[in-house]
Amino acid sequence: MEKQLGERLLEENVITEPQLAKALERQRIHGGRLGHNLAALGFITTEALSEFFRRHPNAPDSVKDTGLELAFISDLIMKHAIFKGEFTIPDIADSIKLPISIVDTAIETLRRDKLVEVKGATQYARVTYKFAITEQGKSRASELLEICRYVGPAPVPLEDYRSMAEMQTIKNIVVTDDSVKKAFSHLIIKEDLVRRLGPAISSGRAIFLYGPPGNGKTTIAEVIGNVLPGSIYVPYAIIVEGQIISIYDPVTHIPASPERDRLDTRWLLVRRPVVMTGGELTLRMLDLEFNPVAKFYVAPLQMKANNGLFIVDDFGRQQIQPQNLLNRWIVPLERRVDFMTLHTGMKFDIPFDQLTIFATNIEPRKLVDEAFLRRIRYKIRIDHPVEKEYMAIFKKVCESNVIEFKEEVFNYLLSNYYKRLGVKFNACHPRDIIDHIIDDAHYYNHAPKLTREVLDRAWENYFVEM
Repeated sequence: MEKQLGERLLEENVITEPQLAKALERQRIHGGRLGHNLAALGFITTEALSEFFRRHPNAPDSVKDTGLELAFISDLIMKHAIFKGEFTIPDIADSIKLPISIVDTAIETLRRDKLVEVKGATQYARVTYKFAITEQGKSRASELLEICRYVGPAPVPLEDYRSMAEMQTIKNIVVTDDSVKKAFSHLIIKEDLVRRLGPAISSGRAIFLYGPPGNGKTTIAEVIGNVLPGSIYVPYAIIVEGQIISIYDPVTHIPASPERDRLDTRWLLVRRPVVMTGGELTLRMLDLEFNPVAKFYVAPLQMKANNGLFIVDDFGRQQIQPQNLLNRWIVPLERRVDFMTLHTGMKFDIPFDQLTIFATNIEPRKLVDEAFLRRIRYKIRIDHPVEKEYMAIFKKVCESNVIEFKEEVFNYLLSNYYKRLGVKFNACHPRDIIDHIIDDAHYYNHAPKLTREVLDRAWENYFVEM
């Protein structure tokens, strides 16, 4: 990957050969990644480096450029055509996300084979011709739908997907101290914790967030998703040995605006994905999902998270044993490659390129053995807030809900409940207590206020009596 990166930087005149040689020498002596060494030597700015790693897939100029056979494109057009009634070449081009010139070539082949026919036109230009599928075409389309019911954008070849995932790798993100501090500025957390999180995020390696429940592990994991810079390209689908795997997920992949016209629209520009799973996670969700009716595949969670963030929340609460999950991921986490199997028995590898975060309130050594913990580079404990931090959180929650903070009432909360009962502070308590106060105010039809009486009711309703 580093060699490929150097070659591409040279090919695109981003750096010179002497600069590359110096950066490689620095890398040999000091370690680190090539991109960071180039930036450290002043040969490329971090902004230019980030832009380089978000390359645009160019629109194909010919059928060969698509990586697909003309027969496959024609078959896909037939499956679209049977649902469209009358259609134009631009209609089909928009549906299968290929250039008009390529679609025109395929439709002309279908017309010669008497599978589609011209029904009319508004002008002499071929792009205005209205086509319709013939009876023979309908029979052919029905046969194709029996084989595979995928009717969507044309897929990209597996090798193209691998190459794009490597060029957009999470390992080469440029995360600055300022960007990390800004992302966490709305939270009340220790400065030392932010300093530890910065290098962990920048490394692109797996992170173990652990500690008592209710203290922000999930929130911190989600904020890390906002730290990841730039956008990436995700294909709607890929093709492997004639089998289609759908990757684009509108829930996970949030579109961003493309910045140039000559774009292969089989790829969608999205924000770096953030995939979160919790107790519902099973081993099956980490493998290709084959639909026996539709007869195509849906990508597993880690494939949808490639070049982004994968959060395993409440780790240890899943329906599967933690050790089984970790055994499944020992190789991917270490080698950054995962292996998939088609129902035909064919195996192939895909990039496992994501910042993986395990969040748990169970002591890590009770979940996994030392061998696996060694493979998790960063283990960061998220502990209870101290009194000063708890007060700052309480004030912030009051402010966000337009409730006047009263220090004497807050001190009553501390002395009468936390200290008297020996309850530890949790970062989630202020939000939950204030929510109870707001619910109480709505019911009795008055503005929420911080008083001893409503605090008493909130505490009684929120905490379980021991």
